[in-house]
This record gives sequence, structure tokens and C-alpha cells, in this order.
Amino acid sequence: MSDQWKKWLLFISLSFIWGSSFILMKEGLLYLTAFQVASLRIVASGLAFLPILFRSFKSIPFAKWHWVFFSGALGSLIPAYLFCIAETGIDSSLAGALNSLTPIFVIITGALFFQMKPSSDKIAGILVAFAGCIGLYLGQGNGAADNSLVLIFMVIAATLCYGLNVNLVQRFLKGIPSIEIVSMALFFNALPALAALYFSGYFDLDFNNKGILVSSGFSALLGIGGTAIANFLFYILIKKSGPVFSSMVTYGIPFVALGWGLIYGEKAGWPQFLSLSIILTGVYIANRKTTRPSGE
Repeated sequence: MSDQWKKWLLFISLSFIWGSSFILMKEGLLYLTAFQVASLRIVASGLAFLPILFRSFKSIPFAKWHWVFFSGALGSLIPAYLFCIAETGIDSSLAGALNSLTPIFVIITGALFFQMKPSSDKIAGILVAFAGCIGLYLGQGNGAADNSLVLIFMVIAATLCYGLNVNLVQRFLKGIPSIEIVSMALFFNALPALAALYFSGYFDLDFNNKGILVSSGFSALLGIGGTAIANFLFYILIKKSGPVFSSMVTYGIPFVALGWGLIYGEKAGWPQFLSLSIILTGVYIANRKTTRPSGE
């Protein structure tokens, strides 16, 4: 198999795995609480990286450990809980579509906290993307009047965490192998997640109930597949094709999420697809590289 085919195979695999994460959350929430699903996800992902954890402790300087913990909290722990809580009241397809705002928040948090100066293209892209976000909210119809706005803001807050984490890693953890950052970060964050799982009453549940076992399985699969394996594949893709091509996964994820939503009977019509197209157009505008005349 040629390198080009391998790149596209990784791209499609990541789009499918990450795009399927939102429906896996819904399956977990059938018999478990949002805190239980999110906690199981983080604990399972931390266990999946145990084989390389010792190497990570040896190679990452102790002075960087607190940044690794913050990276895990922003990149996995906090978003896991925000997404699960949000999906108790909004469709998984909507959560997946809003996840495409992540590159926009990379730009915004970079400008606010890391002294990056956004170009006019980036500002225009941000405005277009948020116009699409408003369209997604209004496209809910009658459901837009209830508490879904709060839940939508939880998803947006999760993507803000993702954006902040990208800049944090670039600033404070540059030069450290990404897979080692992820393994240590998920281990650190699995500890509070395990505590949250205990205090949520999960271990007191009736595990003779098939529904609880199935939802637990989906939650563990979410952690092993959607967090651990997906991150591992993503870093392989970055090495093979570079960050520009890898970042294009953002465009595939929401369409997979919408597809699963349709299969499961969620409402997704032309207003949702139009709004998603507007968001992705904004992401494209904000991230495109323009050639400027010399002297500018």
C-alpha cells in the first residue's frame, strides 16, 4: 500500500472513530449518568496507555508534569464531562457538528492568551463559523426555547478547552513526543475520574442488569477507541502527512456524527446541514494560507 493510500486510510478511520464518539455517548447514557459515562471513558483511556507510561515518566522532565496534567484536563477530562452532560438534552449529531468549532477556538485562545495576532481572514472565518453556530441553534425549531442553549454552550466550552490545549501544548510541551504527553496526561486524569466514578455510585449498581453492562461497555469503548486509539492514529497521521492535512479531519467528523444521528432517528434536515456547511466554510477561511504581496 502506498503512503498516499495509508494517509487517506488513517484520515477516514479517524473521521469515523471520532465522529462515532457522540453516538457512543448516547448509548452509554441509556443506563448510566453523564458523570459515570465520562469517568469510565477517561479511566479506560488511561488504562489503554499503561504499556508506555513508564517510558513517559522517564522522558518528560518533572518540571513539565503540571503542564501535562493541564493538557490532559483541557484536552480530555473536562470536555468528556461537558459533552456527556450536554448530550443528556441535545442530539449527538448537534454535538458532533458543534465540535467542528475547535479550530476556531485554537485561533481565539491563541489571540487572547498567547499573544498571537489573527489576520483579517481568521477574523472573517470566526464570524462566519459563529453565524453557522447560531443557525444550528435556531434550526432546532421548538426545542430551541428550553434549556438546550445551556447545553449547547457546554459543547462550545468543550471545544474552547480543545483550542486552549492545542496552544498550551505548542507553547509549553513542544519537543516532547505527543504520544508520551497523551499517555501521562490520561494517567494523571484517570485518577480524579476514578474518584468521580466511585462517588457517582457506579460500583453500587446492579451489574446483573444487562443494560448497565452494555452502557458500561460502550463507555469503555468510547475511551479505548475514541480517546486512546484515535489519539495514537492521529499522531501517526501527523508524522506521515504533517499538521495541515491532519487538521482536515475536522471536516469529516461532523458528517459522520450527523450520519449516525440520522440512523438513530435524530432530527437532522437541510437547516442542520446548511449550518454545518457554513461553520466548515468559516473554518476553511480562518485556516487557509494566503499569499501576500511582498512589502505587506
